[in-house]
Amino acid sequence: MEENIKAIVEGLIFVNGDEGITDDDLAKLLATPKHEVIVVLDELKEDYRSEQHGIELVNYGGMYKFVSKAIIHPHAQALFQTTKKNNLSPAALETLAIIAYKQPITRVEIEEIRGVGSDAMLRRLALRDLIMEVGRADAPGMPILYGVTKEFLDIFKLISIDELPDLPDYSDQMEMDLYE
Repeated sequence: MEENIKAIVEGLIFVNGDEGITDDDLAKLLATPKHEVIVVLDELKEDYRSEQHGIELVNYGGMYKFVSKAIIHPHAQALFQTTKKNNLSPAALETLAIIAYKQPITRVEIEEIRGVGSDAMLRRLALRDLIMEVGRADAPGMPILYGVTKEFLDIFKLISIDELPDLPDYSDQMEMDLYE
């Protein structure tokens, strides 16, 4: 058995995240007998029982994973509320508004309206769970179509997208500007 197997098992459980990993999978990955892996898992569980750790190793349905201890839950809740209150940049709001009003819409259509590249902004908005892929356009390359999420509706306190305020009609002003 490898000398640093405990660290490897710990790292594998961590990188596998919320999905967890079975003792069988760990044994196969490490080419180690299952009973030896179980000994390491038990040691890790004991290590993380200590009050010096904010997480613990659990086994739910045969899947080993790290979860936060109950003691940090109120603090984590405060963290997430603070994080959700972070303001969106003007560029993010602009992109989000375009998607909300024009959905479903492709990245290229968004960029035509904004006049700048939007790849990074789309990734950031997707990571914040404000937009999502809603399909593919029937066009060459089958580009992704974007729309807003339920999280968007929650944050902006909307029941549906129909509650968005109407956009001002600037067409009359544009015509007047053309003739002056």
